[in-house]
Amino acid sequence: MYRKARLDNGVRIVTHNMPKMQSVAVGVWIKVGARYETAENKGISHYLEHLLFKGSKKYSCRKLKESIEGVGGSLNGFTSEELTCYLAKLPHRYLDLGLDILSDMVINPLLPQEEVEKERTVILEELKMYKDLPQSYVYDLLDELLWPKQILGMSVIGSVKSINAIKREDLHLFQKRYYSPFNIVVSAVGLLDNDRLIKRTGRIFSHLKDKNVNKFIEARQLQSKPQLKLLHKQTEQTHIALGFHGFKRDDSLKHAQGLLHVILGANMSSRLFNELREKKGLAYEIGTQIKRFEDTGAFLVHAGIDNRKVTHALAVILKELEKVKHKLVSVGEFKRAKEFYLGQLELALEDTMDHMLWIGESTATLDKTYSLADVIKEVGKVRREDILGVAKNIFQEKKLNLALIGPLKDSEKIIYDRLRLK
Repeated sequence: MYRKARLDNGVRIVTHNMPKMQSVAVGVWIKVGARYETAENKGISHYLEHLLFKGSKKYSCRKLKESIEGVGGSLNGFTSEELTCYLAKLPHRYLDLGLDILSDMVINPLLPQEEVEKERTVILEELKMYKDLPQSYVYDLLDELLWPKQILGMSVIGSVKSINAIKREDLHLFQKRYYSPFNIVVSAVGLLDNDRLIKRTGRIFSHLKDKNVNKFIEARQLQSKPQLKLLHKQTEQTHIALGFHGFKRDDSLKHAQGLLHVILGANMSSRLFNELREKKGLAYEIGTQIKRFEDTGAFLVHAGIDNRKVTHALAVILKELEKVKHKLVSVGEFKRAKEFYLGQLELALEDTMDHMLWIGESTATLDKTYSLADVIKEVGKVRREDILGVAKNIFQEKKLNLALIGPLKDSEKIIYDRLRLK
């Protein structure tokens, strides 16, 4: 189903031809992100990602955008804890153009000094924006609880101090060290010729020689009791993020954890949505989320709650978590969760961009490329007992972490005393 190749210098290529599509999505992935930084240069991966859009050896900043958008395409990038990705989606006949632009950005960035200074201001404004959005900033507070005094627990964007300390030479050295061929994956999906794309990618990247393999410090999980972080702010709602240490990206129970996510908070028929919103009217936004990393992970519950009903809502959430760790889910609920889990993946893989992200991320992080058939087979082996076991493993009182932002009147002690799981 997928074509894979590895150049002599370590660059990996994964492609998938979708002959009924008219578009193609292409991404250049680098296995580096916020986890590979230090406290001193925190945010440098994200800073560098911004600057790669400011011009390369062959393309000026304006030319980068005009070349892609001028043919009806889109150009973007993102930085996460473990990856940086530069991506484009275009009409299929412009695939060579998209690959040429993305590769020149990654291999030959100019990093002009004047843009380094301008983008510093932009990133500081981005940091302010996130801090002004409690529904986003609450996750940063939760990460600090989950991984205290660790790089993984620090913001991907960085801090005002670390951003101001980063110089052009730091960015240049970071790009040279971490954007090495062993850490690069090119993924492409859509109407394309697999062999032709692999050959063209080889011509572009084969001259790179550095064989540095990127590494980070593994996460530590030493938590022995519930933890609370409360930020008082005059907001119309209280935003909460409840988090537990979960499973790593390729854990054998990853699908059981995914099904638990569906059952508890992935859609409008989930337990938390039904209990908090439909039955009790305690929240407008309520759901769950999974974070997966190479060596660890987290299971999150997030909600925006009426300021007067925070402790009531927390009690309802904790009660639902207790239920799922003490009683098997019903056969019907289990079947619906599996159908939703696989159905959402099937729908996503119809889109060339989502499909490119799917195969690119797994190839870059795990050096594996899963097919839909692989996932269907693995999910078919999950039993109701596996979900119960996962819930028992994750939802332990000593693993509980709660971050809140809002104008709370209850004291921290009152809230902390209610963080109990049986």
